[in-house]
Amino acid sequence: MFDFTFETTPRVICEFDGALKLGALCSELGAKRAILITDPGLQKVGLIDAPFDALKQAGIETLLWTRVEADPPESTILDAVKGATDFNADIIIGLGGGSSMDTAKLVALLCGHDQKLSDIYGIGLAKGPRLPLIQVPTTAGTGSEVTPISIVTTPTQEKKGVVSSLLYPDIALLDAKLTMGLPASITAMTGIDAMVHAIEAYTTKYKKNALSDGLAIRALQLMTTNIDDAVSTTPSQASREAMLQGSMMAGMAFANAPVAAVHALAYPLGGHFHVPHGHSNALVLIEVLKFNRDAARNQYAELARAVLPAERFADDKVACDRFIDFMTDMVQRMPFAKTLREVGVSESDLDMLATDAMKVERLLINNPREMTFAAARDIYATVL
Repeated sequence: MFDFTFETTPRVICEFDGALKLGALCSELGAKRAILITDPGLQKVGLIDAPFDALKQAGIETLLWTRVEADPPESTILDAVKGATDFNADIIIGLGGGSSMDTAKLVALLCGHDQKLSDIYGIGLAKGPRLPLIQVPTTAGTGSEVTPISIVTTPTQEKKGVVSSLLYPDIALLDAKLTMGLPASITAMTGIDAMVHAIEAYTTKYKKNALSDGLAIRALQLMTTNIDDAVSTTPSQASREAMLQGSMMAGMAFANAPVAAVHALAYPLGGHFHVPHGHSNALVLIEVLKFNRDAARNQYAELARAVLPAERFADDKVACDRFIDFMTDMVQRMPFAKTLREVGVSESDLDMLATDAMKVERLLINNPREMTFAAARDIYATVL
């Protein structure tokens, strides 16, 4: 066993219709003026109405800020900071997917301390204090409500991360009701994203630890068991809650045992082609699993035994292969595009994608097998 440190969000509330308690939670944190950060899509479908009304009814003056973009660029973050500052917000609420929650994290940080966003990319460079922060996920995928990471798209279309314990929110509020109306494609993309978090946390080269291992296994069990119902035309409350809890557990796992090559190869697809993050992960997942097969055989076998009872007594090689086949079948039946060409990538883009993937060194070093430019390009070419 290795020495390790494990950190996570200090308070998690999991309750159906729990978003209606946002006003009371703000009051508990001593706040009176909130900025609710979300995206225009959620506003359009009315998902924000009930939480926003609950805040007002609790006497919390609330500014609704709905200009979050996918893979938020620096300009979006800074625009939200200005909005919060002008409003004199004393608490930040992120409600939505990973982009909304990542934006909320940085708004809380930058409003609480005078620092430049461009100066804090990397690990441990941010300074406190920050404003109080509540995170409310509306997708079961990113786990951003329990991670100390915020990903930003730079003006050069690179994905850079701010990594700091200050980014853990005060409260993560899991309300499965907010996920009930999600389109099947989004449920599928975000669900696979969360599974990638669990798989990569379990197989990470550095910082692998017993707590993350346990969370990753349970997360994978919950999500592999429930994703088919969750993407059906009549998803049950139980499956939606299981996906949301599994996503959170996977987030806790990879926050302490970091992800690797799947994410590194996914980032350029989001930065250049605006492919949703979960979809990007799903597109490259299987080929990265195959690339890592020999280096991560034991761990893949252990994951197979956790999610496939029939493989309980199989030897490592058989169980490892079965796990890759299992994940391949799952990805193939999900309702989203399966090739890079379908999302706008052409053969002439492959060198650029591989070049950008190799820049994500902070993740590539965690991969069980060393990733090279040639290997990354081959993976993209295979998925093309």
